[in-house]
Amino acid sequence: MEKNVKVSILLDFYGKLLTEKQFKLLDDYYNNDLSLSEIAENEKITRQAVRDNLKNGENNLLEYESRLGLMEKTLSQEKSIEEILKQIEEVNEKDAMKLLQTIKTKLRNLF
Repeated sequence: MEKNVKVSILLDFYGKLLTEKQFKLLDDYYNNDLSLSEIAENEKITRQAVRDNLKNGENNLLEYESRLGLMEKTLSQEKSIEEILKQIEEVNEKDAMKLLQTIKTKLRNLF
């Protein structure tokens, strides 16, 4: 997964655990597509201060994910649900009961 997308998703999951300043800087950079210079000007800080805050915030998000794994679990669940939906679309009456049992087992394993 591309770094920018990953950080943006992690920000959705764990953004409230960051300081307000880290959240705002990460949000501006990753979600609002502002440059370091634009953020520095808006916040009246140096580009280096922006970069340092971004790096610290990114590290915090990655640490939260490594400990809690919410993003990975969610992505895995979404993938499983997509597979189940695909199987449902391909089912015919003859295989319906077997497929329903398989789906039931997969759904139980998601949680």
